[in-house]
Parts: sequence; structure tokens; C-alpha cells
Amino acid sequence: MEIPVYLFVGFLESGKTSFIQKSLEYSDFNSGENTLYLICEEGIEELDIDSLPGKNIFPYVIEDEEQITTSLLNKLRKKYNAERVIVEYNGMWLLDKFLSAMPMGWIIYQQMMTADATTFLTYNANMRNLVYDKLQNSEFIIFNRFSDEIDKMALHKIARSASRGIAIAYEYRSGKLVQDDIIDPLPFDINADIIKINDDDYAVWYADMIDDEQKYNGKTVSFKGLVAVNKKELGDDFIIGRHVMNCCAADITYIGMPCKWKKTMELKMRDWVQITAEIKIENHKAYGEPGPVLYVKSAELAKKPENEVVTP
Repeated sequence: MEIPVYLFVGFLESGKTSFIQKSLEYSDFNSGENTLYLICEEGIEELDIDSLPGKNIFPYVIEDEEQITTSLLNKLRKKYNAERVIVEYNGMWLLDKFLSAMPMGWIIYQQMMTADATTFLTYNANMRNLVYDKLQNSEFIIFNRFSDEIDKMALHKIARSASRGIAIAYEYRSGKLVQDDIIDPLPFDINADIIKINDDDYAVWYADMIDDEQKYNGKTVSFKGLVAVNKKELGDDFIIGRHVMNCCAADITYIGMPCKWKKTMELKMRDWVQITAEIKIENHKAYGEPGPVLYVKSAELAKKPENEVVTP
């Protein structure tokens, strides 16, 4: 049985409960399904269940993240004959705790984030890993308590650095809601004969390419990367990429792409190379599905960049 799960994330007093209340007041979102409502964080606001149509909302408070187990979630679903689940998640808990405990058949249908625009930059400065944890898979974020004195671009950059596809809105204290209309400029010219990627822009370029691979199909690119060679798996091909850190040192990952070059034998593991290559979106054993494959036109040994690890 498929159980839709709706995740409402954000820090304490960020407006999660109010957002859930408004959502459940819409018949399009609440048409009478038995709903298990998991409360992982109790703030000043409480859901006014009695004001909602029907008697289909069943709240359950989880006070400690160690309570979150597959056994408990299964038990609660059966007890309330739940047809879907709404989770008001604790901003201080990593989402992986809940995601890894989800029973078979539970599927994240939507993840939405609320944030207090007056405190968000402080949270990001002091707890960036927790902010990124909530942002990276959210489809939508509302910055509430917004005012024209707040730097909208600063909020926008943080949200988009975690997820380039996230929808952003700003809610004033009056209730006025304004959609984000900032266009993210790319730090390189995608229409150039050779797209030149600066050392610190690799993560931005890679994320943009993965979002829309066909946009880069047939384009020629030049950048500096770190070589990985595995003859057993890749044969005459090699991998070039960079180490990318999204939120903290613990999540640094080498992100690379397969390259085809007749002089691969001249390269060694962990060589820094400046390459110019044509991008073709095609099947490769490194992916198991279509992806960007670099057909190298030139490759020269290079000095390692000032910052060996890049961020979005």
C-alpha cells in the first residue's frame, strides 16, 4: 500500500504549524483522507484540528528522535488506518533519521520548508549543515516575516545554492505573498565557443549541467580537474572531477565525469589536468544510463587550484 508523506521542515517558530493549518483548510489538500500527523517539534502554535472539516486528523507527538523507528511508524499507520502522513519535523534533527525509518510503501510526495526571514541568516551562519539538510530536497520555501529591509538576494543565494530548482516565496507580516523573481546568472558564458569554467565554479557548472543535460550536449568546455583512473572498470577511459562540499566537511564527495582520450595512458591517479573537451550526452558504463561524456580535445598537466574543494 502506497502511503503519501508530506514533510514540513524548518526551525522552531518558523511557521510550520500555520502552514500546515492553512494547507489542511483547502479541500484540494484535505478531502477527508485519514491523516497521521506526526509532531516532532512543539512550538507556541498548535494545529486547530476542531476547526478543520471532518475528523480525519490524528496527531501523535514524537519527543525524541530516537523514538523514530520503522516499527513505531507502522504501528501508528495501522492504529489510525492512515491513508497519508503529515510530518512537522524538528529543525534540529537531521532528516535522514526519519527517511531511513520510513516503512516500505511510504513515499515522500512533497517537502516544504518555512523560515523566519529575520533569523534565517543567523541560523545559516551557525548551523549551515542543518539548514542545508532541510533545503536540499525541499520543493518550496517560504521566508515569512519578510520586510523590504531584509536582503532578499542573501536569502535567495542560500536557498538556490542548496537546490537550484527550489521555488521561493517571501511572505510579509501583512500576509502578502511575493514569488521570487530573481534570475540566477551563471558565472560563465554558455554560448561561448569554449565554455571556460573557473576553478571555483565547477560545482555550479556541474549542477546546472545535471539539471539540463541536453543544454550542454555538443558544447565544448574547458576546466581544471582531478584525474581518477581505473583500468579494470573503465578500460581506456578516465574520470575527471572535483571534490565538492555541499554543507560541511563530512559530506565532501568526489564528483566527476568519464572522459574518452586516446592518450589516457599518459595520466596518473590524482593528476591535476586542464582539459578542453566536447560534451556528449550518451550511455557510459560509469553511469549505467545516459549522462555527460567528455571527448577530450586537449589535456595538460596543471597546478592544483588554490581551493581543492569547491562548494555550490
